[in-house]
Amino acid sequence: MQLEANEAINARGEEGAETYSRKNPYTAAVLVNRLLTGPDSEKETRHIEVSLEGSGVQYLPGDSLGVLPENRSDMVQEALQLLDFRGDEPVKDFYGGALQLREALTSWLVIGKMSHSTVKAWAKHTGNAELAALVLPENRSKLDDYLWGREFRDLLQQFPAKLEDPQQLFKILPRLAPRLYSISSSQALHPTTVHMSVRIVRYESYERERLGVCSGQLGERSPLGAALPTFIHSNHLFRLPENPDAPVIMVGPGTGLAPFRAFLEHKQAGCGRWPMWLFFGEQREHQDFLYREEMYAWLENGVMQRLDTAFSRDQQKKIYVQDRIREQSALLWEWLERGAYFYVCGDSKRMAPDVESAVIEAVATHSGKGMEYGAAYVAEMIKQKRYMRDVY
Repeated sequence: MQLEANEAINARGEEGAETYSRKNPYTAAVLVNRLLTGPDSEKETRHIEVSLEGSGVQYLPGDSLGVLPENRSDMVQEALQLLDFRGDEPVKDFYGGALQLREALTSWLVIGKMSHSTVKAWAKHTGNAELAALVLPENRSKLDDYLWGREFRDLLQQFPAKLEDPQQLFKILPRLAPRLYSISSSQALHPTTVHMSVRIVRYESYERERLGVCSGQLGERSPLGAALPTFIHSNHLFRLPENPDAPVIMVGPGTGLAPFRAFLEHKQAGCGRWPMWLFFGEQREHQDFLYREEMYAWLENGVMQRLDTAFSRDQQKKIYVQDRIREQSALLWEWLERGAYFYVCGDSKRMAPDVESAVIEAVATHSGKGMEYGAAYVAEMIKQKRYMRDVY
């Protein structure tokens, strides 16, 4: 998801309604924030609903909700103390607007996950020999190791130095970017709300509990009634087929399920007749089967024609969505030959390439024309926008 490249793409409401964007977000109230995963799950995934009442904001299945996050107050306070600032020092934001330093560290600057640029800038500022060596091009892998699991306060603690002017932080620290979450609802069913399915990132490193900047905020600091600055990020490259009868195959492990819940709700609302087949994967069926009741209800009432699940930890040999695709390769080929559209959402590093390989194998095998033909077939699907990916 390339936010900077698409920053100008916003949701427009009804005629005359205000346009909301990253620079002009809509402040939405949290209506629902509930746990989706079981008590013994290794993951924490939450279903969150926010209100669009009276905003005129419109969205379509496939779009994302942008959320402008805030850094945790304890991180902000510790950074201020380590820098020997009070927090009420005047600074200017990236647009020249006046604000106080505490607000800048809360809403404007990255003080959580550190970047290469921050360490390089701090090395230059401190003149520290150890840091200077760490940022040399030949030590890139060492720098990557150093960055993992550390925050700006860790850097300040390990390599303390004074800043004469707090405005310097706008050159040392990157801008705090919005986070994009695939919308997991159809506005045809929920006219005044938008839903998210969010995995809360938690881990421990260097004797500190770490939280994802935005997911941690949504998991721990977004109770009912909380205000979230939001905007719609349109994704014209991940839309349901214009042909209301075209078959739809969806592959969404984990929170990659989110846009496909929106697709299914859209069909439930009567917006199309698409035959729908979902591949869903997670760790354990009894702990991690997101929206289980909804999925089975859609199977029963005919909104969804087929559901294949892969719960990797429920047996000795791990099973993933790409394994289920291989098991159903003959039926998959039938659907593709009927003109099916194929969608993938989720992990870009391993899952998406493994899924594509499984589809190529299915085509190669059941067409009888081999792997070269299978690769060309999928490449043509991509070209025709019948094979679509929302991966990250």
